[in-house]
Amino acid sequence: MDKRNAFEEKAAPKRGALLEFARFYKPHMRLFLLDMACALFIALVDVIFPVVTRKVLYDIIPNQLVRSFVLLMGMMLLLYVLRGAAQWIVTYLGHLTGVRIEADMRAAIFAHMQKLGFSFYDKNRTGLLMARVTTDLFDITELAHHGPEDLFISLVTLLGSFLVLWNIQPTLALVLIISVPLIIVFVAMRRKNMMRVSRAVKQRTAGINAEIESSISGIRVAKAFGNEHEEIDKFTRCTGQYVSAKQGYYKVMAGFFSGTDFLINLMSLSVICVGSYLIMKNRMDIATLVTFNMYVASVQSPIRKLTNFTEQFTQGMAGFQRFRAIMHETPDILDSPSAKPMADVAGDIEFHDVTFTYDKEKDAVLEHVNLHIRPGEMLALVGPSGGGKSTLCQLIPRFYEATSGFITIDGQDIRGVKLADLRKNIGIVQQDVFLFAGTILENIRYGKPGASIEEVVEAAKLAEIHEDILRMPDGYDTVVGERGVMLSGGQKQRVSIARIFLKTPKILILDEATSALDTATERKIQAAFDRLAKGRTTLVIAHRLSTIRNADEIVVIGDHGILERGTHAQLVAQGGIYAELAAGAKLAGDAR
Repeated sequence: MDKRNAFEEKAAPKRGALLEFARFYKPHMRLFLLDMACALFIALVDVIFPVVTRKVLYDIIPNQLVRSFVLLMGMMLLLYVLRGAAQWIVTYLGHLTGVRIEADMRAAIFAHMQKLGFSFYDKNRTGLLMARVTTDLFDITELAHHGPEDLFISLVTLLGSFLVLWNIQPTLALVLIISVPLIIVFVAMRRKNMMRVSRAVKQRTAGINAEIESSISGIRVAKAFGNEHEEIDKFTRCTGQYVSAKQGYYKVMAGFFSGTDFLINLMSLSVICVGSYLIMKNRMDIATLVTFNMYVASVQSPIRKLTNFTEQFTQGMAGFQRFRAIMHETPDILDSPSAKPMADVAGDIEFHDVTFTYDKEKDAVLEHVNLHIRPGEMLALVGPSGGGKSTLCQLIPRFYEATSGFITIDGQDIRGVKLADLRKNIGIVQQDVFLFAGTILENIRYGKPGASIEEVVEAAKLAEIHEDILRMPDGYDTVVGERGVMLSGGQKQRVSIARIFLKTPKILILDEATSALDTATERKIQAAFDRLAKGRTTLVIAHRLSTIRNADEIVVIGDHGILERGTHAQLVAQGGIYAELAAGAKLAGDAR
């Protein structure tokens, strides 16, 4: 099984699902109660109609009570007018309540996902997570609205009908009283199977979303390799699995509905058989049988509502269970109850015997790291790819938690300060810049939401991107495209630097931020970095050694920890790993 799909197999605790679902009604209780009151009125009108019909057949028509007939019909007309108004309220406000509950759930899961750490996203595909926030909750609106309403109307109608029928003819009423529980038992027995196949359909739907997200994100790579047909084949296989899951669902659903219809028709046949027998034995008249048949129709309606409710419940709760699986995922990094604010940060960073591993069953990425970076100093990290340079930097803002040991900033253990304050004081510029699919203005302003246009322009000037922006057709309102595809690599990098200028952090992390750029662009960005790093504690993960010659300290990372440390001159003089790297860079024309 794909490790990035492992989360698909996890399930939320089964207990308490209905209680959790019910809690989402609380903010909308007034609308919900109005909906249920109207539903009660509709059910009572439906129960009354056969009673009125029986009275007309038994009393009014035989006795030719015209005045009573007119009054009774006028009353029923008024009731049906009011029933129509109640139905409008149920349809409009009921659906509105459902969609608001769906929106609340979507907001809750999105907010919870913001709390989950990097390790969670390392293991789960974006498309699968998107399905949890979108398609998995589409059926919630119908369940939240029709679920309680249909269940309530059905129970009221059935109870009212049974009470009336028992007073009319207990023997015939007993036929219905026995038949209805049998149908309900059948429905309950089939529900579990429907839930299973419905959950499989939602998993396949999520798989399609994941393939779409992956294929669209990598469309340029697919075209570069000429692998469009391979992508089509992958998507076709995924769609085939979805069709297969849907086929299984429809097969179970067909058995469910056909079985329910058979039992309902059997109930009607039983009433006719028993009623006819009672008429032949002179224990009941035809008018009573007609009334009973009308009530059978009244009873069939709530039974069908219960049947539809089962399908809605199955689909809705399958989505809700997948929703719960996310909501029950515990964030691995949170503020401690005693977390303190972090103010007036100087930028003194110290690693105290820090060890880190992504997986406890695997070797540590970093072992027993001890580092001290004083305020305003620049520390450069060099070494082979996968040696732990980026990991070491990601421990500072607590994107990952140290397995053992601890890290302090200005003497404070970072686990004891508020996460928001910690990350507010750290600026990160990476090689793979992510820009949101908005305008340049919006992307720069992301560093300080609410910043004025003057502040944005000043940050752009400091990042040496202002002139480039002015040459664009729409200036700062230029749309950057998906992940900034409309900009060059150097422009994207400088936009990200402008964001950091707006953020004004005390600690700066530059993660191979110029390694993919040409020399001319690198010089321009390096100048921006020099301005950005001034007065800030800076960690630089270096690809080109020419960018770190003047660092206060250079640390060589590899084989689970620190291999060498010192200034450029000291490390070259040692003749070790760094000296070999520097010699290689000199031959390549990188070091001077």
